Amino acid sequence: MPSDAKKKRAQQKKESAKRGKKQQNGADEVENGTQVNGSAENGDAELNGITEKLDEMELAAKYRSCAGVLTSHSESRDVHLDQVTIRFHGAELLMDSKLELNNGRRYGLIGLNGCGKTTLLAALAMRELPIPDHIDTFFLRREMPPSDKTALECVMEVDQERIRLEKEAEILATKDDHESHDRLMDVYERLEDIDADHALQRAAFILSGLGFTRKMQQTQVKHFSGGWRMRISLARALFIKPALLLLDEPTNHLDLNACVWLEEELNKYKRCLVIVSHSQDFMNGMCTNIIHMQNQKLKIYGGNYDSYIQTRWELEENQMKKYRWEQDQISHMKNYIARFGHGSAKLARQAQSKEKTLKKMVDGGLAEKVTTDKNLSFYFPSCGTLPPPVIMVQHVSFRYNDDSPYLYKNLDFGVDLDTRVALVGPNGAGKSTLLKLIVGDLVPTDGLIRRHSHLKIGRYHQHLHEILDMESTALDWMMLKFPAIKEREEMRKIIGRYGLSGQQQVVPMRSLSDGQRCRVIFAWLSSQNPHLLLLDEPTNHLDIETIDSLAEAINDFEGGMILVSHDFRLISQVTEEIWICANETIEKYQGDIYKYKEKLVQIVKKENERLLKLKK
Repeated sequence: MPSDAKKKRAQQKKESAKRGKKQQNGADEVENGTQVNGSAENGDAELNGITEKLDEMELAAKYRSCAGVLTSHSESRDVHLDQVTIRFHGAELLMDSKLELNNGRRYGLIGLNGCGKTTLLAALAMRELPIPDHIDTFFLRREMPPSDKTALECVMEVDQERIRLEKEAEILATKDDHESHDRLMDVYERLEDIDADHALQRAAFILSGLGFTRKMQQTQVKHFSGGWRMRISLARALFIKPALLLLDEPTNHLDLNACVWLEEELNKYKRCLVIVSHSQDFMNGMCTNIIHMQNQKLKIYGGNYDSYIQTRWELEENQMKKYRWEQDQISHMKNYIARFGHGSAKLARQAQSKEKTLKKMVDGGLAEKVTTDKNLSFYFPSCGTLPPPVIMVQHVSFRYNDDSPYLYKNLDFGVDLDTRVALVGPNGAGKSTLLKLIVGDLVPTDGLIRRHSHLKIGRYHQHLHEILDMESTALDWMMLKFPAIKEREEMRKIIGRYGLSGQQQVVPMRSLSDGQRCRVIFAWLSSQNPHLLLLDEPTNHLDIETIDSLAEAINDFEGGMILVSHDFRLISQVTEEIWICANETIEKYQGDIYKYKEKLVQIVKKENERLLKLKK
């Protein structure tokens, strides 16, 4: 049992909180889709009313029906659910499946775009499935809303969480069972983490790891872009350390430096973590288990992503061997029965015996044929040839205005149709800015950028979704964008190549997942027949199979490509050079992307050691 000193300290904190703070309604906090859910007894009805106005996830819940049975102990820190069924707009995403989430494990949730990964996380976060009241959750999906609070203040807003934990500790201290004892020790550890004496240092440490300088930590949230506000939400999640942390593509707005730091930080997460990520490298670095969502079922594998691939291949190989053997036996017995079922008495008896054996095989359950995830074949059409260089960057310097510092000074380089380059460097170094300069969206402060007169550039960036008409279907929108294509069936084939088929092509795009909308954008982009691809974080919202298909299409593409991505594996697959954007210039890195990652890991470890020394 915990010491009397710890109990006394927790009680003092509670009394102090009562004197200095007004109790707010409920221990749940929702800010534009970023949720902290505490005990279900704390004002759920009022909370739901607020979030209906703020978050599309709440609106989506109106069209979602969920069912499941809690099979773990009601006081356990593990969550075991059976007969999990989720329907969305009437479509069955999960049917009678099993989900086991154990304390201390880090789960990677994978599956094709649109299979329901985000819906499952939302159902867990909003307690539409039977999550015990003492299991608090945090679902990270949306950025912090603009406000006058500083980034540091937003991370440290945990008074409600502290009060909830102190109340839980008070209740648990009166119980003697083993489960309550384990929970109580966990609660005390979390109270230590968010203790006021250390909260400021710990919040600053997390923000620093995610790329916030001291000045940025004191900057009001309303002055940050959406990507930086998402980092603040992520920092809050890491600061609170809920019993069940749910992260949906947390690396989407991070640079490689921050991805490496986050991987190191999540490796130390002692509670339960479920993460949706498209990055194989990221999941290899921090996952202890993989949950595969396929054919309306969940299957859990031990180990990281590479272990999952190996185990799944072995299981499917054995299953296919059994399936083929059973099918051969069935075919042989059916032929025998058909040939000799009406023959002599001896042959007829043998045929009847085989018929009984066949019935037992069928009744006992046959091995199913292995079904693989849908194969995609992204395609960038032939672009022809242009004499090099197609782009000349000559003595280019750039800054946004006279009061801002230079991002680049005196750049000189050329780009041709053989260029395969990845731009790396911290956020704010100017990677996306360089792409805008190349395409002509920005004009150099000094110098000149020459482009071939026949050059067609295809630029992918995260704001392209804004050009989509959410009320239109993918098919109608593409027909509008390319009026030269008159036949709807021809357009259906073009869209189908990017993984949207059947009903997905003819429903309003607001009903599609983020990943499915990305595929519409890629269909639109490739149909422009570009010579040069400028890809700024193209993997955001795509599943792993789609990213692999994209990599194959890039490798088959005849033109040039410049890539900005936080996906180490994609960079390793499609690029030949690494260019580091930093210190107002661009420098070619002598090594591959994994050597660069090793360098970043060492930098992160040294910085963490330095900050820990300062804390002491």
